[in-house]
Amino acid sequence: MNGFGWHGALSGGTGQRLPRSGVVDLGSNSVRLVVFEGQGRNPQAIFNEKAVLALGRGLQQTGRLNEESIGIALTVLGRYHAVARAMGAEPIEVLATAAVRDAVNGPAFVEALRARMPEVPIRILDGLEEARLSAEGMLLGFPGADGVLADLGGGSLELVRLDDGGIGHCASLPLGSLRLSDRAGGDVVRARAIAEEELARQKWLREGEGRDLYLVGGAFRALARMHIAQTNYPLAIVHHYVLRREEARDLSSVVLAASRRVLERMPGAPQKRLADLPFAAVVLRRLLRVTGAARVVFSANGLREGWYARLLDPAERALDPLLAAAREVAYRWGRDAGLPQALLAWTDPLFPGEEPRHRGLREAACWVSDSGSHDHPEYRAEQVFLRVLRQHGVGLDHHARAFLALTAALRYEAGPDAPCLAPTRVLLDVPTIRRAEALGAALRLAYTLCGGTPVLLAGTWLARAGGRLVLTLTEGSGVFAGESVLRRVEALAASLGLEPEVRVGGDRPR
Repeated sequence: MNGFGWHGALSGGTGQRLPRSGVVDLGSNSVRLVVFEGQGRNPQAIFNEKAVLALGRGLQQTGRLNEESIGIALTVLGRYHAVARAMGAEPIEVLATAAVRDAVNGPAFVEALRARMPEVPIRILDGLEEARLSAEGMLLGFPGADGVLADLGGGSLELVRLDDGGIGHCASLPLGSLRLSDRAGGDVVRARAIAEEELARQKWLREGEGRDLYLVGGAFRALARMHIAQTNYPLAIVHHYVLRREEARDLSSVVLAASRRVLERMPGAPQKRLADLPFAAVVLRRLLRVTGAARVVFSANGLREGWYARLLDPAERALDPLLAAAREVAYRWGRDAGLPQALLAWTDPLFPGEEPRHRGLREAACWVSDSGSHDHPEYRAEQVFLRVLRQHGVGLDHHARAFLALTAALRYEAGPDAPCLAPTRVLLDVPTIRRAEALGAALRLAYTLCGGTPVLLAGTWLARAGGRLVLTLTEGSGVFAGESVLRRVEALAASLGLEPEVRVGGDRPR
């Protein structure tokens, strides 16, 4: 172990800085620089800055980029170039989308941009490539996605058919929020007809019947944030936020019926996107109708993460994103790299006939279970709960976040009625809470026995025997049945509806 402890694992055990890469998303409405650190399964953005420039405003009428925005855009992009270089991002690339590719003055703008960002590749994406990149980025967080992806930008709407994580039909339509507003002359009623006509040409969209509609793009995310704020949802994370079909229809109806003044007063309404919201709502409403989707699922990942995904080693890209996120927490905050897998095997006898998804969550819980080891003892349970609930991880849905956070907090002896645990009562059903309680009790017992080391844990094992939970301790292994061990065996047995028993000696089950 080096001077950084286990924390050095994130940098290959050397203490050196991880590699960085940067991408500029040059869109019709906004331009954004994201700098990623590392090349792991979960993109880690350490810099993310956006400027709303509306380069594509008026493009429908003039065929040109917004002249008032060009000078500002060049200044902003010059800054982004300086930031990326100062942060050591390599590679760095500019991805230009609908406005630049469609405008007659797009080539001249690109040449001016090359002068501001020498040696930086500037790639003008065609619509289908933009759609594929968006899908690849979204699939980092939803590897088994099945349904239709819709990425709404300022100039275009990219659509992708997803089949259990595979990319099928792709299309790019001139239905971005800015362009749709321009085409409709700012009239929402006309926008509905335009969107309906464009979408009707994509017959394959009907294959989304009863499946999921995955939404990507700033305007869609703004709608999600509004819904989160208005419903007092306990987790302000748009990524993996889910609405039933009826909820999504109601949300779009509320936005469409509201005046600008009413929109301004709505909780969570983004002031810079107020003009876009009605047209995003139009597109959402038409998509729900044409696809027949049963649910709407929001993704914070898209084009930029798709670019990042193509930098990854194929083996890294194929990893389970849930477990990858849990391991990252362990690498930063845990004490022993060998313990999580030992805990997984140690708790196996407690959960016979476990479903694969539940086993995956149990494994992830074992990885995050020591993440409070460096926190103040008086605040460990709460700190761990919040850290795990809000951790970065593209593959963590809200159910998984809540389960892992609750389990970790209970491992640190959080009381079941602790105020910090309140979100779990909204995000989890009763059977899931019971599983978290049992696993949390098991992990609490394990750490009491082993002190956070797999060596001592190896001197103990659990078994179910009829209606009993049997803990066996190896004599002379450094573990013994003290008062705290007996108390925690009783608590674990009670959570499983079993009677506790502690033995010393005996043969380990094969």
